[in-house]
Amino acid sequence: MEKEEIQNKIKELEWQMNQPDFWNDKDEAQKIIKELNDLKSEQEGIGKYDKGNAIITILSGAGGDDSEDFSRILYNMYSKYAQNKNWETFLIHSNENDRGGYRNITFEVIGKGAYGKLKNESGVHRLVRISPFNAQKKRHTSFSMVEIIPKLEKAGEIEIPEDDLKIEFAKSSGPGGQNVNKRETAVRITHIPTNISVHVESERSQQQNREKAMQMLEAKLIKKQEEDRLKQEKGMQVSKTVENEWGSQIRSYVLHPYQMVKDHRTGVEVRDVDKVLEDGEIDEFIEVEK
Repeated sequence: MEKEEIQNKIKELEWQMNQPDFWNDKDEAQKIIKELNDLKSEQEGIGKYDKGNAIITILSGAGGDDSEDFSRILYNMYSKYAQNKNWETFLIHSNENDRGGYRNITFEVIGKGAYGKLKNESGVHRLVRISPFNAQKKRHTSFSMVEIIPKLEKAGEIEIPEDDLKIEFAKSSGPGGQNVNKRETAVRITHIPTNISVHVESERSQQQNREKAMQMLEAKLIKKQEEDRLKQEKGMQVSKTVENEWGSQIRSYVLHPYQMVKDHRTGVEVRDVDKVLEDGEIDEFIEVEK
């Protein structure tokens, strides 16, 4: 919605609120108030979901143990960042290797304004270091993709035709799987037109995992719609392949031959690598991005 449209809509809703019969229909009145607040937030540059929780997925790039270990490092970094903010984290799904690294991991960050703070962390992260998995101690470059979506309170914000969904069930390795005699409680839902998929195994029942998976899928589709809209506004091509996503990094973490973390979008550089990766102090990057 353009700025002028937002302003006009705000004026219209404020006019409705000033009418003497406004509270005759309480449900409708509350809907109007919510819409007004959402529009005012948008006008102030605060997105609709910025005040809520975030769901982070970290996906390892090519590179085996090194990249999967880098995903573990990033998971620890964001967990520590959340802890510093007195936020909570909740594991949704993980695919762990036998060395403690992650092929992929999805977790929720629960705290006021978590999505607004973290949303610009989405993108490819790059690590350069001496490989701890290489006997020759060679330098290795690893990549991990971070995706951050808002946590929706409930599914149903957008309509998805049933035919567009592929729903699969599997035995859960999470809490549900340990407590239900290995029933197929884990749920994977794929949105066929976009090939976007989610996997949830954190809940105790198949139905709960399915509901959570639908919330996450909707959030991914909402985010994609917003990205496509912004690209169209900027005259950019909407189609975006995985290959070119992996081609441009948003941040590099260099441990060898020198030590530095550099954000490629803003030019912010931090030389204390431990402060970033181990202590989760990433506000310097996040505040500049906002």
